[in-house]
Amino acid sequence: MTEALSKLNFRDIGGLLAAGGVVRHGILYRSEGPASFAPAHRDELAAMGIRLVCDLRAGSERDKDPNDWTTTARLMNLDITADLRVATNEGWKTLQHDPTLAAARAALMVNYGSMPAAIRPHLKPLIEAIVAGETPVLIHCTAGKDRTGVLVALLLTALGVPHDVVVADYRRSDVFGKNLRLRGGIHEQFEETFGFRPGEALIDAMVGVDVDFLDAALAAAARDHGDIAGYFVAAGVDGPLFDRFRTTMVAEAG
Repeated sequence: MTEALSKLNFRDIGGLLAAGGVVRHGILYRSEGPASFAPAHRDELAAMGIRLVCDLRAGSERDKDPNDWTTTARLMNLDITADLRVATNEGWKTLQHDPTLAAARAALMVNYGSMPAAIRPHLKPLIEAIVAGETPVLIHCTAGKDRTGVLVALLLTALGVPHDVVVADYRRSDVFGKNLRLRGGIHEQFEETFGFRPGEALIDAMVGVDVDFLDAALAAAARDHGDIAGYFVAAGVDGPLFDRFRTTMVAEAG
């Protein structure tokens, strides 16, 4: 990974301990979206040989900041609208009328809890692409921490990555909020999106990471399908396909 990209919410998930092995390097990258990519980042990404870009953003987000850094990667646009940045999201409307920390946390809990169901129809095509060798894969949304965080957490959990390791990887995405504050203009950006200037506590909730939110998503997937394995089965990822996915993603110990 290049130094410039490493300063963003961008990383290879390789090296994480999984059941019976270690997640392979160079297969799956997670990232924030193109709005954050400077020309140097775009050049570095283009040189990485990314073959598949799994874009979790809604159409309005893609229209504003397209993945125009690549002409060779296939774009898999999933339109996951469970994010407060999406104008059609109910939480977005809630914050316009009740711009409080409590309202933001409640909306984020609802959004995270709804993400597994929104992701489920797309899980099989993504895994089929990975096992077919359409790698490296770049998974991203806008911030790289909410929608991307849930999808990556589901994949890692299914591969037997311990929960504390999944959480530690998720926590690393707090760099997105830190970078936003360093760049400045965060209050203006919120006002442009939501029509009001939020307080600091509300900004922290919106741009930071919170394990309670991630746990709400994983709990929803397990609750609705018995466990995470059942969630993958419900998504059409049967035993043989999952075994191929694991072989692709995990280097067995010994």
